[in-house]
Amino acid sequence: MASEGAAAAAARAAFREQADAKGHAVENARVAVTGLDAAFADGVLVRTATLDLMLGDLARALEQDDGQRLGGKSAEAARFIMRAVSRELDNA
Repeated sequence: MASEGAAAAAARAAFREQADAKGHAVENARVAVTGLDAAFADGVLVRTATLDLMLGDLARALEQDDGQRLGGKSAEAARFIMRAVSRELDNA
């Protein structure tokens, strides 16, 4: 069952706003996931099994070595996964 209430709606909206923000998709994804993790930790949203898998995939897409430039494939993967996470958040 999806989380309800103003805090849950605000957490979903904040994630979607950050995902759609101007800037590099990888950086936007990192910021959005940090906010989402806080919402899960605070009990505002429930981390579904599907979200857990998606966020694991996103974490792998965002990995980079120190000094490594943000790559196009990482950005493309981040955008794709972020859209899927945004849809799944309605169930969180």
